[in-house]
Amino acid sequence: MKKDENKKGVSLFSQSEFLIDNDPMEEIFALNLGDFLSEHLISKELAQKISEHSKDKKAGLKNQLSELISIYSLKNTLCVLNFETEKDFTIITSIAKSIAMMVDTQICNIYLAKEFAKGLEGSDMQLVLAGSSAELQVPGYNVDSDSVVAKTYLAKDTTKCENAIGISIHSMSQNIGVIELKTTSLQDEFIELVESIATLFATSMTLQSMIDETHRLIEDENSATTDLQHMRAELTSLIGDLCDYQQIFVEHLANAVDTKGGYKVSHSKNTANLARKLCKQLGLNEKTTDLIYYAGLLQNIGKITLPESIFATNGKLSDEDFKKIQNHANVGVNLLMNINFLSEVVPYITYQKERVDGSGTPEGLKGQSIPFGSRIIAVADAYSAMTSDRPYRKAMPVEKALSIMKEEAGTKWDVDVVNALAEVAGEN
Repeated sequence: MKKDENKKGVSLFSQSEFLIDNDPMEEIFALNLGDFLSEHLISKELAQKISEHSKDKKAGLKNQLSELISIYSLKNTLCVLNFETEKDFTIITSIAKSIAMMVDTQICNIYLAKEFAKGLEGSDMQLVLAGSSAELQVPGYNVDSDSVVAKTYLAKDTTKCENAIGISIHSMSQNIGVIELKTTSLQDEFIELVESIATLFATSMTLQSMIDETHRLIEDENSATTDLQHMRAELTSLIGDLCDYQQIFVEHLANAVDTKGGYKVSHSKNTANLARKLCKQLGLNEKTTDLIYYAGLLQNIGKITLPESIFATNGKLSDEDFKKIQNHANVGVNLLMNINFLSEVVPYITYQKERVDGSGTPEGLKGQSIPFGSRIIAVADAYSAMTSDRPYRKAMPVEKALSIMKEEAGTKWDVDVVNALAEVAGEN
């Protein structure tokens, strides 16, 4: 009897030859049979079907992972900072130059821990200068030095010294590197902006490391379904974090734009909030309202690349400075095109300078041809600018601003939007 039982057990498990990794327990768990290990419950045909289902599931998981990593590659996650090459050192140099331009400082250096500095891993230094707004010089620093870079790397925080500011690049438990700004001082809004860039950068680097591991799992014919499922969960979670950090980056970018533009209050936030109220007054749906709100927040994003001196002047701008200001919207659109969840707001920002009589830019669109979101943002932006203090003038009284908007309704501004503005302004 004992011999027969042993034979029966061998017969049971021999039916699992079709299953992934030849693991006989897969069919038991798949059918939730618990301890009921009875041979007649699982036929050879049923075991084969379970095997085929598992393999189909495995293939499906690999396809899902392939789609995820094709969307969220290093280039696609970091191109929020407007670089155009896939070579790592050129990407990082481009980011350094973008940061230097945004915060109006001459030199920005980006140091990476050598395990993250591709192509420079052989350096004896623990931190390698991987990109710079100035001429690239290698290597970098060891972490036991007294430099702001080393202090920042060890502290994983923002460190201020006499002639430089260090901002840590770290993600979860990983200490990735340091952004060094050669400057004696920097306004809080700009520090927060660079901190949000550092977080976005670190998350992107961590994601890229995970993507490399995912490639290995996809290419491995023996990779387990559970490993693929675990990687899918990890990737999805990190991508969710990345989206959150992108939004934070955009909010800090809008604050920095306002600071550079000389607004004493948050012009971008005021414009966005007013645009939201106008949407509600006009009866627009929630999704459209959210998109127009983001467009209001970001409609002056291109100004971040302009020097503060342009906005601080009380006199007439030079032709060169005037051309820079005219072109700032295009810079902003280029930035936004690279932020996945914000791509839908691009038309609203692109056409915000159009006028309903066709005299605007860039296309000379007229009336209903201008996206409704653009017409709403145009009114909200103009009214907010009129009623805000600027370096060269005081805020205009609400009554006067409304009077001007009404006079220009039908030429510059959409009549329905101006009427909604009068209703909304009258409630305050």
